[in-house]
Parts: sequence; structure tokens; C-alpha cells
Amino acid sequence: MITVLSGGVGAARLLRVLAAHVPATDLTAVVNVGDDFCLHGLTICPDLDTVTYTLAGRHDEAQGWGLRDESWRVMDELAHLGGPTWFRLGDRDLATHLYRSQRLAEGATKSQVSAEIARAHGVDVRVLPASDDPIATTLTTAQGELGFQEYFVQHHHQVPVTAIAYRGALTAAPGPGVADAIEGADRVVLAPSNPLLSLAPILAVPGVRAALAARRGPSVAVSPLVGGRALKGPADRLLEELGHDAGSRGVAALYGDLVDTWVIDEADAGDAGDLRTQGYEVRVTSTVMGEPGRDARLAAAVLA
Repeated sequence: MITVLSGGVGAARLLRVLAAHVPATDLTAVVNVGDDFCLHGLTICPDLDTVTYTLAGRHDEAQGWGLRDESWRVMDELAHLGGPTWFRLGDRDLATHLYRSQRLAEGATKSQVSAEIARAHGVDVRVLPASDDPIATTLTTAQGELGFQEYFVQHHHQVPVTAIAYRGALTAAPGPGVADAIEGADRVVLAPSNPLLSLAPILAVPGVRAALAARRGPSVAVSPLVGGRALKGPADRLLEELGHDAGSRGVAALYGDLVDTWVIDEADAGDAGDLRTQGYEVRVTSTVMGEPGRDARLAAAVLA
């Protein structure tokens, strides 16, 4: 049984790679909910949807979010009316948010709705929200305090950041099954997700970090950096802005002894010795996913 702490595109792709090499029913994704927000009166859960759509084979790879082969008639009409369209939702993607919002209004939990949506998409990987309680990642920037989606989408993550907070995390409880999925896993994997924006909100939930620290089985982290830089998004820049080393050392310091093995990209092979002197096992391979041979080698490194 393998539990993957997940957030966004990098995690979704890793889950897809792993699901090609182990039974999907042996995989559990514990997914970040710090990106969740309300817009147009709807509850939108971007990381949960990205993981589900990707595992279902319906994710828009070129765009990096939403469903492929989308239409945009609702957004076009909303723009005509003068409504906000900075966060674009495709017509079929809107059905997901309508369904989720309706079920939550009926009293269902986020965990229950996530399982229903995954089942409707034919996804056998267990998809668990990190918490059913509201958590909001907020960033202190030159533009003032911004919610995650305002920073990431509306401002294209181009404004300098001086602090990050995970509102509600300290009073949240782990989602149903989350602690058991961590404690009972044969292997825990920290996905190549932004450590400050995607995995930190999960680790901030009381009980999650403690469950990881108490484990006796292997814990493997896949670096989100290639050549010391993020392939997509602001991970490297945020590390620098908040005073961390922007390379492998900085990411490793954030996770500390929660991890015993690091999988790093070939472009960062020079960091392997430093990580080993800190007590980590290190496996060097290509971490850039999308080509079958590379994906197989990455899966082997994670599962070894």
C-alpha cells in the first residue's frame, strides 16, 4: 500500500506513473485542499480535480488544468455580462463544481463528494482530501494579502512574497482515512509538488506530520526541482524569497527527517553527495514525466 502526499500537476502525473506499475487500488492520494476556494457561488477544489481528471485520462495536458476538449460558452457569456473570468472554468468542468457544491449544501463532506466524483470518473486510486475542514493558503505580497488563486492565477505568481499562511490548518482535523493511510502504508511518497504551496498545507494539519514522523516504513520524496529550478510554477522563486536555499538542500530542509530517501533529477546529480552527508539515501534518475521509458525509471526509483 502506497500513500502519496499530493498537490497539483506534478503529483497527478506521478500518481499516473505509479498506477501504471502497481495496482491502482494499492494507491492512496492525500490531496492538498489549501487551494480550494469559492467563486460564482461554487466550491472549487483545483488539486482534487487535477488528480482525479489526470488519473481518469481526461486532464488537459497542454493547458495544465481542467478537462481536455473543453468548450467555453459559459465563460464567454459571463464575460459578456461583465462577470469575473480571470479563473476560467470550462463548460464540462463546471459540472464538477456544480455537483460538489450541491452535495456539500445537502450535508455531504468533501471526502464523500471526492469519492463520488472519483468513482464517476472510473478512478480506482483512493482520493482523500487532506481535511474536510476549510484551509486557505494565503500569501503576503507587494499587492497585499492574496488568496492562493489570486496570487497564482490572477497575478500569474509574479508578485514578490514575504510570508505564507495556511488559514484554518491548525484547527483542522485530518480527513477521514488520512492518518490511517499514512500510518498503515508500506511506503509514503511526497510528490514533486510545490513544498510551500502544495505539501506544507497538508503537513500543517495537526496529526499529519506526527503520523509521518512515527512511521517505521520507507518515506520517499521526489524533488520538485530540475536543475535547481521548477519546471512550472514559482517553487524555486518562493524558496529564495522566503530565505530558503532554492536547491535540493532547501527542499530537504523543509521535510527534514520525515523523508529517508530522495529521488532527484539527473540535472541535480551534483546535490546527491550533500544529501547523503545529511543521512538520506539518494536515487538519481529523470524526474521529468511524459515519456514511457523515463516514467518507468522514475517508478522504479520511487518503488525500489
